Amino acid sequence: MLYTPWPPLSHCLCFSLLSLLCLQKNSVLSDHNPPPLLQELRGHSQQITAITTFNCNSGLSLHISLITASSDRSLSLWDPDTGNRVQTISDLQSSVKCLLVLEQLCLWVSGGEELCVWNKDFQLQCHRQNHSDTGITALIKLPKNCIAAAMDKEIVIYRVTVSTDSSVSVAEIRCLSDHQDRIRALISVNDGLFVSGSHAGELILWDSVDWNILAYEHILWEESSAQSEIRLGAPKTSEMSIQHLSTNGKLILAAVGSGLYVYSVLTKTVMAYRKVAHDSNVLHTVLLSDSELMSCSEDGCVRMWEIQDLPLPAEPASSGFFGMWTFGRSNKQTGPASKKVMDVPNVRTLKLTGDLIGHSGAIQMFVSLKENGLITCSTDHLVILWKNGERQSHLRSLALFQKLEENGGL
Repeated sequence: MLYTPWPPLSHCLCFSLLSLLCLQKNSVLSDHNPPPLLQELRGHSQQITAITTFNCNSGLSLHISLITASSDRSLSLWDPDTGNRVQTISDLQSSVKCLLVLEQLCLWVSGGEELCVWNKDFQLQCHRQNHSDTGITALIKLPKNCIAAAMDKEIVIYRVTVSTDSSVSVAEIRCLSDHQDRIRALISVNDGLFVSGSHAGELILWDSVDWNILAYEHILWEESSAQSEIRLGAPKTSEMSIQHLSTNGKLILAAVGSGLYVYSVLTKTVMAYRKVAHDSNVLHTVLLSDSELMSCSEDGCVRMWEIQDLPLPAEPASSGFFGMWTFGRSNKQTGPASKKVMDVPNVRTLKLTGDLIGHSGAIQMFVSLKENGLITCSTDHLVILWKNGERQSHLRSLALFQKLEENGGL
């Protein structure tokens, strides 16, 4: 698939990205119909740390608002239709790192040094102080009005309760301490599963209802003996850190250092991998289908991949490259012997099918607009919208033939 860039847009990254995503469903993207910048929202004095949408049903219509958090220790509610900041909460105790909306309760949650629950009117309902130095770095929804919060090496399960008098309370009901290092990623896979990844390359699949471990995978980097003689000491931690996780419900895509690993939820094994997918750490990933995926990196490019059978001879891998997986607590149970990648049945590889080069800095994230293209944002302060070159060429050919038909030929 060939993508070509439009002229880049230099604006406030997060808000321009959201504005571009607010394109009408019937909009046709072409050279003569560039995407409109609907609003540019300004108000925070420091870096934006989290952003989410909040749907408020007034009974007559459904209105979508934006909630933002910033390093300036403030929270803001925005009307994306007008660009106005509707409400602001400032002078918080600390910066908010993550936001989570509980639509079924018409509440939203902020996470930082403390967990706070707010209503649709931006009124604080309750809060809980945590005792982690790093604070809450990620939040996901779980069944039965529960929340999973990542704090350093632990995942804390909270339950939010709304009483008959409309008062709200939040209670800690479980603490999962199975990771050996700081948790870098936490996502929901489906209604029954969620997954976490750590700085040490640990991937743990959890049951969303009873919070037990369903599978444990430890991705290790081991150097060959020749390399070890030259380079003393253990590999750098960044080389095996899980930077990002994404899922389509059936597969989990893990960005581990500069590599990519596709994990099957059904078989609970790694089904495909690419040890070195980029020149630097992978920062964001997405599964386009069961066989196609995309990734972006600190190296400034987006790459497209296809899952294919592993060629022979295979990419060399040491024992312990993939560690053991166990059913239970990783620090209390002993699993089977470590397996080489090739010992895992039907392991496959990722074939590079294309890349996008246009940014001069690390690409922090991207959003796929499917047939309409792709949006990337980078530390170079640019948002670039890429078009599918093959599709655009086909559309231009159709337009040309239609014009010729209308004019009765050449």
